[in-house]
Amino acid sequence: MEATGMTAGGKPVTFPQYLLLNAKRFAARPAMRFKDYGIWQSWSWSEQRDEVRDLALGLKAMGISQGDRIAIVGSNRPRLYWAFCAAQSLKAIPVPVYADSVAEEMAYVLHHAGVRFAIVQDQEQVDKIQSMAAEIPQLTDIIFDEPRGLRDYDRDQLHDFGDVQDKGRAIAAANTSAVADWEAAIRGSDGSEVSAILYTSGTTGRSKGVMLTASASVKAAEDTAAFDHLSEHDEVLAYLPLAWVGDHYLNYAQGYVAGLCMSCPESPDTVAQNLREIGPTFYFAPPRVFEGLLTSVMIRMEDASRPKKWLFRHYLAVAKAHGEKILEGRPVPLSGRISYWIGDKLIYGPLRNVLGFTRIRTAYTAGEAIGPDLFSFFRSLGINLKQLYGQTEAFLYVTCQKDGDVRPDTVGPAAPDVQIRITESGEVQFRSPGMFSGYYGDEDKTRETMTPDGWVMTGDAGIFDAHGHLKIIDRAKDVGKLTTGALYAPKYIENKLKFFPNIKEVVAFGDGRDFVSVFLNIDLTAVGNWAERNNISYASYQELAGLPQVYEMMASHIDQVNRDLAAEPMMAGAQIRRFLVLHKELDADDGELTRTQKVRRSFIAERYGPLIEALYNGATEQFIETEMTFEDGRTGVIRATVKVADATVHPAVAALPEAAE
Repeated sequence: MEATGMTAGGKPVTFPQYLLLNAKRFAARPAMRFKDYGIWQSWSWSEQRDEVRDLALGLKAMGISQGDRIAIVGSNRPRLYWAFCAAQSLKAIPVPVYADSVAEEMAYVLHHAGVRFAIVQDQEQVDKIQSMAAEIPQLTDIIFDEPRGLRDYDRDQLHDFGDVQDKGRAIAAANTSAVADWEAAIRGSDGSEVSAILYTSGTTGRSKGVMLTASASVKAAEDTAAFDHLSEHDEVLAYLPLAWVGDHYLNYAQGYVAGLCMSCPESPDTVAQNLREIGPTFYFAPPRVFEGLLTSVMIRMEDASRPKKWLFRHYLAVAKAHGEKILEGRPVPLSGRISYWIGDKLIYGPLRNVLGFTRIRTAYTAGEAIGPDLFSFFRSLGINLKQLYGQTEAFLYVTCQKDGDVRPDTVGPAAPDVQIRITESGEVQFRSPGMFSGYYGDEDKTRETMTPDGWVMTGDAGIFDAHGHLKIIDRAKDVGKLTTGALYAPKYIENKLKFFPNIKEVVAFGDGRDFVSVFLNIDLTAVGNWAERNNISYASYQELAGLPQVYEMMASHIDQVNRDLAAEPMMAGAQIRRFLVLHKELDADDGELTRTQKVRRSFIAERYGPLIEALYNGATEQFIETEMTFEDGRTGVIRATVKVADATVHPAVAALPEAAE
């Protein structure tokens, strides 16, 4: 690395360096789009450079300097993404925070990170921060994007985003050397500074601040952008939480190194519509999104005419038989190709168009395990959906699947320049280009996560298959055994159940017990639609969840899963014997899910102890009182008598001899 900062060949090692480069090589190409008041607005790379520059000069005039932490809170909006780059251009450190965090959660992150400035979207975020002012005394200034509702607020510590940019614009106009100095400082960076602090989802406890250095982040993004052949001709829709590593990596980081165009939806409620309008070429969604898409498709087909239902089911069977083989270029009989071609004209093509997937060249899913059936369903429609396995500590990628070498039951081989090893206990460990430099303000946690020889401990249990592809079984601490000695892998069981559109969430129990049992959350949209079609009235989620007909529906789904498990030698002993349908939806505000919608098992086990006990003591119902948090922060108590039901267990199916397969 030269003293001037960039590499000898002039290659960028920070994202602001890429901004300057893109403003030259892709000057007029779109860098950002945003739908506001029903109209798509665009900014070219040169215009985006100017927006970032004006903000950076304005922030510098307000006193922001190297090493200062700047919180960024809100939905996916161009100004908030510009704030990342503006902060990095000053060697300040952006700290994104989940927009749906309650005030106490937000205050914890802001205090822990020692945030001095906050750049937020709107009044809601301003109110949260100001309500916790006593907990974050080091925070001196808040900059807001949307002024609605803030007119009468005390402006001593509040600043309009546009005003800050205007201040920077005036500085640039009055002092031409200010712009030159800003660009020189960017080019002079060697990439050793912290590029961002991303807080983990907190599945196993308090969130930790993952420090990512600039050059390591850029190298990781360059590797994967090249792996998937991303370029300035690609487009993405940025709709995932700003604070999540998936959004920061796949949209922001890869966007800068590839020069692609990032589009921001009008609001979280218009994502599906905006997806169809933009037609991205690169797409990412966690399994929960794909589960929701499948649910919406199945609900719509329930209301279709008989001929349409027949066509849909017939050609889905054709897709299941031949779709993935055709996608991967494997041999398929001529009759199968013809049938699939007809199905593509009648079913698959129109369905991809409705979902906004017509132009997708590469799609990924990650965040948690996806059910193999759900994964294969989308691939069979001609969508190049692949899996990656990653962690915030890796700056996302640990593994990823190559085109044409995709398996539904694995997450692929190691990503470019990543090393993976499996310990004797079965834990996955890695070293990668984007590896974090440590947890902010927590050296003890850093030492607990890193091995003495420099590998990151993931806490996940996994194995390599014969082809060198990694299989993630579950969180290492969650994998266990029943008292019978049978293997117990809760996530594997849960994902099989979540393939059914009527089931939104599942929590399995069984480690150290005689059998497996599960909590179920029904999907209110899907089951509500079913109830309406069958003239079944209900007044609330709680009432719908407790209906005998709903329990019968859930029992049939569990029966199918048990049949599947019976056919798998390793899992046959882990069939579900008892279940219940929870009286409320699991909610992040109640601490039951993380902000990335992952189940917090230990918290649920503690909160719903009486229900778990009822599953194992033979009870047919159990009364429970549960505290819940409303959107405005108030709390209340929901009371219910929850039914507990038995499931049918099937004899294990002996594996066929290889010669007979």
